[in-house]
Amino acid sequence: MLKGENIICISSIDWDFIWQGHQEIMSTFANNGNKVLFIENTGVRSPGIKDIYRLKKRFGDYFKGIKGIRKVAEGLYVYSPIVLPFPYSRIARQINKRILLAVINRWMKVMGFSNPIIWTYLPTGTALDIINNVGKKILVYYCVADFFELAGSSKAVKKAEDELIRKSDVVFAQGRVLEEKCRPLNENVSIFPPGVKIEAFENFRPSADTVPSDLKKISGTIVGYVGGVHKHIDFGLLRYIAEAHPEWSLVLVGPVQADIREIGGLKNIHLLGKKDFSELPYYINGFDVCIIPYLNTEYTATVYPTKLNEYHALGKPVVSTDLPEILNFNRENGGIVSIGKDKSEFAEQVSLSVGEKDSALADKRILSARKNSWAARIERMSGLIEETIEKKSRSPYDWHKNFLALYKTSGRIVKAALVVLAAYLFIFYTPVVWFMAEPLKITDTPRKADAIVVFAGGVGESGEAGQGYLERVEYAVELYKAGFAKNIVFSSGYMYIFKEPLVMKALAVSLGVPAEAIMLEDRARNTYENVKFSEKILQDKKWDSILLVSSPYHMRRVSMVFKKTGEKIEVAYTPIPQSSFYSHKTANYYSGGNWKQIDLRQIEGILREYSAIAYYWWKGYI
Repeated sequence: MLKGENIICISSIDWDFIWQGHQEIMSTFANNGNKVLFIENTGVRSPGIKDIYRLKKRFGDYFKGIKGIRKVAEGLYVYSPIVLPFPYSRIARQINKRILLAVINRWMKVMGFSNPIIWTYLPTGTALDIINNVGKKILVYYCVADFFELAGSSKAVKKAEDELIRKSDVVFAQGRVLEEKCRPLNENVSIFPPGVKIEAFENFRPSADTVPSDLKKISGTIVGYVGGVHKHIDFGLLRYIAEAHPEWSLVLVGPVQADIREIGGLKNIHLLGKKDFSELPYYINGFDVCIIPYLNTEYTATVYPTKLNEYHALGKPVVSTDLPEILNFNRENGGIVSIGKDKSEFAEQVSLSVGEKDSALADKRILSARKNSWAARIERMSGLIEETIEKKSRSPYDWHKNFLALYKTSGRIVKAALVVLAAYLFIFYTPVVWFMAEPLKITDTPRKADAIVVFAGGVGESGEAGQGYLERVEYAVELYKAGFAKNIVFSSGYMYIFKEPLVMKALAVSLGVPAEAIMLEDRARNTYENVKFSEKILQDKKWDSILLVSSPYHMRRVSMVFKKTGEKIEVAYTPIPQSSFYSHKTANYYSGGNWKQIDLRQIEGILREYSAIAYYWWKGYI
């Protein structure tokens, strides 16, 4: 068996879900001296209302560990990732990829966890993102279900699964139907149905004291089922049996995962809820007949019920619907499972199995379970994995194959580079950004007003202290000297060594404006407060009209705030005619001038202004 390996398991279930192959296999590997990182289910569909409990538990599990990773046993670590629950959104997938790889790569580095075997149950794009970005020894895909039937986007799942099957060094299939699906894409496919932890049942010693208390309360013939009470169960069949045989008690042991109204109100159907795996032998031992009452659908056509071997481990008679994998099992094991093709035949087979005392048949069932033990299964799986690792290490260097792969990769890199170059030229060497920024500008012709109000730059568009106030003050002085107003209001709560309005006033006075013509507003921390506090000054002075001076691309936001405040002030928006920060020249294509139309700082300033408008809308300022 594998020993001394690092293994990443990308699981299709959570660690604390019903105990099945996922947990059994990885626990066995950890117990045998391997180090395992078990990544809980990242989803094949978007969650709904019924998933609220599971989502709540995921958040709880995340905070139990460090960045979602917790140690559950020696050599065994469980990662409960919190990701965006939209498995077929490209944007969500890219975000999830960054989240997952950041945690996984950091954990691997800290733990000295290198060159792992990646074992995945999940055939999704997110699983591929992990697989393609983590250096690995080999890739194993265990195909345990037809995820097309579970997913919200079967095309996306098929595309991802086909890629996964082709990439895999080893493919294990749960049954014949899934093996036939995988083989056309990968010849290295082996069938491994779910096994049974046989020692848990063989070491079980029944007695009157070991009967579970909730089962002890149920009298009469017990027809039992263990497993999730999910949408694949034929609830119509259960209702038929319960009504046709009121002398029987139908006992369902497992978490309820579906709408069960169809069997509601029936006194002889008992739902006992989820039980720990260690308790299952005690419940199964109390059943007179065990059942597999699944619907026959495209999904269940690929299902090999784990519970079959658990029932047989205690020699119990089993009645099942005619699932393809059960029929295959019967052909290989002498027909030891009774089959009910319809409701009446199923009930009849249960009736025939009640009270059965055939010890030879019970021994045959136990023998079949021993052949299907997890210990034997995992030993054979390990052998195939070890053979594959050895073959891979001995494979001659295929220069032709690797050259072609390098050529294809180089081609993709060149294409990506061309796309990036085209985008760069489009953004920086055409006026497209200026065209998109144009709605931010408002420019009115200056006219007579009571005051000139200047909103200072603070850290302004550039994010640098003192940016912009100089040209705003100079333009305000120009308007003052031209006789458009007899008063100036400087508004800014920014302070860099000195309060910005004081510096602005000193500059204006030095340019010839009388100190008594200048008023200061020095509390405003943002545009909203510029408007709010300036309006208070205007009201106190009974001024009704102003010229507003600021940056040209700041005017749209200022106007929206003024309109929202509802104050009856006539505002003429007179931005500085030429902003040094936003200056740009048309390229002179014929004289060999600079063709660049915009720089990154200007783009950032424009984007910051649009972002501010969005934020103001959200805050209710506009």
